[in-house]
Amino acid sequence: MNAHSSRSHLLLQIYLEGRDSVSNEITRGKLTLVDLAGSERVAKTDATGQRLVEAAAINKSLTSLGQVFASLRTGSGHVPYRNSKLTHILEDSLGGDAKTCVFVNASPAESNLAETMGTLQFGAVSLFCLLYFVGMVN
Repeated sequence: MNAHSSRSHLLLQIYLEGRDSVSNEITRGKLTLVDLAGSERVAKTDATGQRLVEAAAINKSLTSLGQVFASLRTGSGHVPYRNSKLTHILEDSLGGDAKTCVFVNASPAESNLAETMGTLQFGAVSLFCLLYFVGMVN
């Protein structure tokens, strides 16, 4: 665990609205940018107290996001968006007619090999998700 780490996720949502000058039609959109905290290996960091609580919360939300990706990938009838605040907030960004892009940052240090492999596996799981369109079909 980095001593300067915020130990939290960061979400920025930007709501946009545009009006067509000819038809006067209004189009709305939302851009959600998410910076996920890395998973915390408690055994490696010897976290205690508040840091341990923060690490557990981070790991729980990342696990929940992985479960959502797995449900989307398999076409499960139930997608567990409500398992964490993170996945609940991201529900409309991960389903429906949303466009989703995932960037994965990995460490080149050999001492971080386990974390890097976990990060790459997490990214690979998200890569194979089919985001289902629920609603109107043309």
